[in-house]
Amino acid sequence: MYEQLQRRIPYRFTEVKLLRIALTHSSHANEEQGSRDHNERLEFLGDAVLELCISEDLFLDCPEAREGELTAKRSALVNQENLAAAARRIGLDRYVVLGKGEEAQGGRNRDSLLSDALEALIGAVFLDGGYTAARQAVRGLFAVDAATGEKNAGGKDGKSRLQEASQRLFKERPVYSLVDSKGPEHDKIFKVRLRLPDGRTFSACGSSVKRAEQAAAMLALESIEIPALIPFPDQKCSHF
Repeated sequence: MYEQLQRRIPYRFTEVKLLRIALTHSSHANEEQGSRDHNERLEFLGDAVLELCISEDLFLDCPEAREGELTAKRSALVNQENLAAAARRIGLDRYVVLGKGEEAQGGRNRDSLLSDALEALIGAVFLDGGYTAARQAVRGLFAVDAATGEKNAGGKDGKSRLQEASQRLFKERPVYSLVDSKGPEHDKIFKVRLRLPDGRTFSACGSSVKRAEQAAAMLALESIEIPALIPFPDQKCSHF
């Protein structure tokens, strides 16, 4: 059931129950007669593990950086938007288990919920495989270039990096198009399709056109930069 997700982390769980709990939101557990099998405790643990993993990379790879600079780089890498983008890149939004009310309110596309789920996933990897496994997963999830802190944050964004890669590989730019938008004005979800010059397409959703374009760009970048992880199907949105 979780084969594709485990390949994309990449990590294979020994105790799959931990993965299931990491993917279960409290709204679903509450509907199951107050079950305690949800991801809030794993989120707490994963937040600490993620911070340690990123901190270690930055400390080792930025020997000249002062404490304030290291803190700023870490904050840029692990903010809510980046965590949610990483969650969408591996398709975590398709696997989270929500209560009916949370699902109806668009929780599957909410950055806060997805970032929490990703932290819970990291916590689950840590419990199942230890710190080394968690550190490898974090580096894979964020593709951290700790020497600059600019792979996913603090420097060029996904669209800029994809444009450079596309020009280099295909001598043309990628093309973005708005496919659809749904939901009330205060909570609208946008779906964007990206087409590479070689014909491959990637779709993603976001709470703004810009965020959807960034998410699609990151999917395309993954397919270019990490061939072992493709194919990357379109990001599925519960609203569409």
